Amino acid sequence: MGTFSFWHWIVVLLVVVLLFGTRKLRDVGGDLGAAIRSFKKGLNEEPDEASGRLPGGSTERDKTGSGQDGGEGR
Repeated sequence: MGTFSFWHWIVVLLVVVLLFGTRKLRDVGGDLGAAIRSFKKGLNEEPDEASGRLPGGSTERDKTGSGQDGGEGR
């Protein structure tokens, strides 16, 4: 009961391709890649709580409209 040899893995791969087909496997691979990219993008877009910055570079104050651009009081 040792590890599988190279030929065992080839047979397993062949069975998987026969069961699911190459198109479905390609679609699953593409979906998995898109999910990983989305996850990494989400990690990079976390707001920096120490500086109060949001992902777009604006602050919470800019988002509420009470900044110094003078839009409300004039």
